[in-house]
Amino acid sequence: MKRLFLFFLSIVTFSSFAQNKVLPADVQIKTALTAAPDMYKESATVLGYDKDGKLTTIRKGNNELICLADDPNVDGISVACYSSKLEPFMARGRELIAEGKTEKEKREIRQKEIEAGTLKMPDEAAAVYVVTADEEDLDKTTGELKNSHIRYVFYKPYMTAESTGLPTKPQAPGMPWLMDAGTHRAHIMVTPPKN
Repeated sequence: MKRLFLFFLSIVTFSSFAQNKVLPADVQIKTALTAAPDMYKESATVLGYDKDGKLTTIRKGNNELICLADDPNVDGISVACYSSKLEPFMARGRELIAEGKTEKEKREIRQKEIEAGTLKMPDEAAAVYVVTADEEDLDKTTGELKNSHIRYVFYKPYMTAESTGLPTKPQAPGMPWLMDAGTHRAHIMVTPPKN
């Protein structure tokens, strides 16, 4: 009986903890949109977290950009915006993690699904914008983010060093390079130097 009580107490405590960390929707939206190019901000869809910590659409947009609010259960601040053409790939990754799959398992499953044609990837390079910052750099009442850093990523499966002319390792600050070359996860990374 005591174990059962402690189990339920831990669930309630975790649930309360998650609820207390979830920011208001307007703050999540403002922070998520720091990753969006100006021309897309006004009409981008934003995925954020409800009072129970569940990922949901908190703003429906009408352009091709999807922005992802900061996960309240992960240390630090990380928001991203990406082409809606990448949503099947991104959503499938979130689904597999929710099922308890490891990062390695997630990659293997998505690779098999892409190769089988059941998971669609864009035919052209699709952009992802990622903004990161330390926890203390976020004003949790306004959504203002300071001292943030942006990274640009362009996904297109099976790009190679030969097909792009890019190195497969970072070589100089801000220089584009190809990560996971030749795989279903091939993507060009561009990380401007920090000030």
